[in-house]
Amino acid sequence: MKVAIYSRGLDADQHSQLFTLMSELQKHQIDTIVYKNLAERHPEVFSPYHAYDVFTATDGLTDEIDCMISLGGDGTILDSATLVKDTNIPVLGINFGRLGFLASLGKEELTNAVDALVSGTYVADKRTLIHLDANIPLFGNTPFALNEFAIHKRDVSSMIKIHTYLNGEFLNTYWADGLIVSTPTGSTGYNMSCNGPIVFPESASFVITPVAPHNLNVRPIVIPNDTIVSFEVEGRSEEFICTLDARKEIVGKDVQIAIKKESFHLNLLRLNENSFLSTLRNKLTWGLDKRN
Repeated sequence: MKVAIYSRGLDADQHSQLFTLMSELQKHQIDTIVYKNLAERHPEVFSPYHAYDVFTATDGLTDEIDCMISLGGDGTILDSATLVKDTNIPVLGINFGRLGFLASLGKEELTNAVDALVSGTYVADKRTLIHLDANIPLFGNTPFALNEFAIHKRDVSSMIKIHTYLNGEFLNTYWADGLIVSTPTGSTGYNMSCNGPIVFPESASFVITPVAPHNLNVRPIVIPNDTIVSFEVEGRSEEFICTLDARKEIVGKDVQIAIKKESFHLNLLRLNENSFLSTLRNKLTWGLDKRN
């Protein structure tokens, strides 16, 4: 068995957990490949372990790798998605961050996580990705997102008009600060903070949610994920912001943009007891009531 380890970087007080992870992997004789920046930033943790390789990008991730372990918060999971791309390497998130909605395993569960990998007692959730097409190159070789695509006005400029089409048919013109097209995975993120609905991960749908709409009768809408959604943007500013998860591009308002379901998906691993409903209750205090 071979696993990859990715993290943006860890605090000094988290070294003991990283050392525990490396010890567990060695105990089970699991081959390890470590993100180069992580290994270089924490040599005191990795130096005792000479039997590991390093990678810097997707081309260092071969089909020999059985899993990528993501150490951090949900943002680190989003980074991991751009690294594994279409390699079909599943991702297991260990929460070294704050909320950890996607990275649902706590760092105190490292031993259980490695045991689950070895024994195969985990669940793999197929998470839909969203793909961006444009008439100019955008987002390099990673024009996809796990959570959402969004259009947003720049800085303190006036609201923009976003003409939106579903499979070429006019849906609506959104007078708003922006517009979100969310995957089911992203429905608990930016979408939810803008009063969009929470959608189950296995739902074959996208959610379109306006950001601060000028018209109060405009509400989020759920659409099938085999729909191609295209946009035309107007505004007093010549540019607007286009985002895929935490990545952004500044583009001119004459740019033609469309989004659709990505041709591949992300396999997100979890332990059996960490269901979507339990995560809603534990992370979002869903239905919290002193009477319960």
